[in-house]
Amino acid sequence: MSILKQTTFNALVAVGMLLCLITAGIDLSVGANAIFCSCIMGMMLQKGITNGFLMLLVAVVAGTLVGWINGMLLTRLHLPHPFVSTLGMKNVLWGAALLVTGSQMVNNFPKEVTWLGSAVIGSTSWGAMLAKIPVLGKFLQGIPIGFLLVILLYIGMHIFLTRTALGRSIYCVGGNPEAARLSGIHSANVLTFCYTLSGLMAALAGIVSVGRSGICNGTMAIQPYDTDAIAACIIGGASFMGGKGTMAGTMVGALIIGVLRNGFALLSFSSAHQNVVLGLVIILAVYMDVTRERMEAKARRMAAANSAK
Repeated sequence: MSILKQTTFNALVAVGMLLCLITAGIDLSVGANAIFCSCIMGMMLQKGITNGFLMLLVAVVAGTLVGWINGMLLTRLHLPHPFVSTLGMKNVLWGAALLVTGSQMVNNFPKEVTWLGSAVIGSTSWGAMLAKIPVLGKFLQGIPIGFLLVILLYIGMHIFLTRTALGRSIYCVGGNPEAARLSGIHSANVLTFCYTLSGLMAALAGIVSVGRSGICNGTMAIQPYDTDAIAACIIGGASFMGGKGTMAGTMVGALIIGVLRNGFALLSFSSAHQNVVLGLVIILAVYMDVTRERMEAKARRMAAANSAK
């Protein structure tokens, strides 16, 4: 179950990352945004605000607002590529996370804040009710509540991406922007939506991180959480070229990264060795993605040549 707890954070930020990758973009600020949201709650605790629900609301609004700003920088200020704006935002949030908490770690969060990242099925009243369900209850026993949220979220996002007009528009904007424009799709609004939702997912991940560790620490904003999210998406079949990616594949990718991280911990790998291995995994995944794109393009050219004969 420790793997599922480790996977929850990455799986949440990978949702937003996947939407950005489908649109042929990227959001490098997801990890820093998550830590910033946790530090916002830490600042409120420092100021004497102990209402857990209010802290959760402020964190969600803050993360969503950051995502919206990322989208506006891309679509309204017309910065050349989201790599630029989100990389800059990552550094802004890193500094802001340190500033709001005075560069201090904050702990003793109320139970309403830590519950999502720490509770497991069977440890709460309604969780105990789930555990009593015949057959299914035995399987659910001990599963983190946060990971259960991830499963429900991924199912909902799968339906959204495959069964709604907006979901299909996201694929269209990433796969063929010109066709999207000619179809009357407002690409700027679609992109803004994707980056705003990415910010919301980062906020949820920040809440989960507080529950897992019991603290917020602004120095963690520089950690390569965005790299893990990108790896999960690319391993799961997403493409930097845009127009591709599924929720099921991303879940598989997030679980693979979680297994790797857990294995590194069991083998007492240093963080330096972990980063080297994960970097190589990402390079391999990107190479496979590029190779797949070339093979598909070659197949299309051959099919067009055969049909012309």
